[in-house]
Amino acid sequence: MPATLPDGDPVPADGALPRSALDGLGTRPFAFYVHVPFCVTRCGYCDFNTYTATELGAGASREAYAETVVREIRQARRVLGDAELPVRTVFVGGGTPTLLPPGDLGAVLAAIDAEFGLAPGAEVTTEANPESVDLAYLEGLRAAGFTRVSFGMQSAREHVLRVLDRAHTPGRVADVVDWTRKAGFAHVNLDLIYGTPGESDDDWRASLEAALAAEPDHVSAYALIVEEGTRLAARVRRGELAAPDDDAMADRYLMAEEMLSGAGLRWYEISNWAASPEAACRHNLLYWTGADWWGAGPGAHSHVGGTRWWNVKHPAAYAARLAEGVTPAHAREVLDDADRRVERIMLELRLADGCPVDLLDDAAVRRAVGDGLLEPAPAASGRAVPTLRGRLLADALVRDLT
Repeated sequence: MPATLPDGDPVPADGALPRSALDGLGTRPFAFYVHVPFCVTRCGYCDFNTYTATELGAGASREAYAETVVREIRQARRVLGDAELPVRTVFVGGGTPTLLPPGDLGAVLAAIDAEFGLAPGAEVTTEANPESVDLAYLEGLRAAGFTRVSFGMQSAREHVLRVLDRAHTPGRVADVVDWTRKAGFAHVNLDLIYGTPGESDDDWRASLEAALAAEPDHVSAYALIVEEGTRLAARVRRGELAAPDDDAMADRYLMAEEMLSGAGLRWYEISNWAASPEAACRHNLLYWTGADWWGAGPGAHSHVGGTRWWNVKHPAAYAARLAEGVTPAHAREVLDDADRRVERIMLELRLADGCPVDLLDDAAVRRAVGDGLLEPAPAASGRAVPTLRGRLLADALVRDLT
């Protein structure tokens, strides 16, 4: 089942934000995230807010979804007032956004442009499953204004894909990357997952080789997390599958770093490698550096000026609220200065640029340098940058430095 929403403070019916959130609005970068919650089947490892056709029930449909999201985009404009907010990036995630026709995704993008304006050279990304697109579909996306596609490859081994309940065949990925280039996209990402039960070092190496052979300009590689409430977690709990092994995960990460950097992709965030600065995902960089963004769609999270809120989970409840003219927000929280400092450290320490050293305790920094977790001489550069060992032990590093 989809993850439970966190508790928080109530949100006014009109969605009005506190004055503290609106202070400085327009001086910070602004982005849009659009959540499309539909999937053909539910992957066993996934705890995202997604729904198959049989789980939707009455009151929500794929056919009406774009129109519903457009209502929230218009509501966002009313809530944020007249501030100039050119949208630097748009990211459409899911679920499987490409279950919607290109025209529907284009209508959502056009509404964002009409209400806020897309910044010159805006990055516009959609996620996609390899089986959900063909050349004609990708040409439709490009014509609608999308500039980047992120494919959920996950693995090149069929037995690994079966454990993850992924439907595509391994060879499909090379085809869709080729079609994406033919459709006129300059930027293509492949998502990989390592640590799946039953995956060997050779399996992971083969996945990296297949990803590189497709010649994307960006690769994301994530350690498998067994989330409570998922089918995978139930199988691990029953002993049908082994839990991911931490040492094996570390070895797989080192293999990814060696092979991806050897192919000319450089890490810029712990789980992300890009062929050039232009190939890095600008949308995610805005998340990691404290920008403002509006998250549209059921269960989507937003952040403006230190206020965070999240929408109701079910597509039917989401549609009903917007039809009534009230905010779809479920709850919110206002971060204090201490919360924002910790969050900034936690996010920016994941980056190759690191975080400002003056945010950190001097003794903790010296200790991390001595342990080989931070690059030497952070005081001279003004930035605390994790070493490769620091990337492997990122959670412990953040705990110590905050």
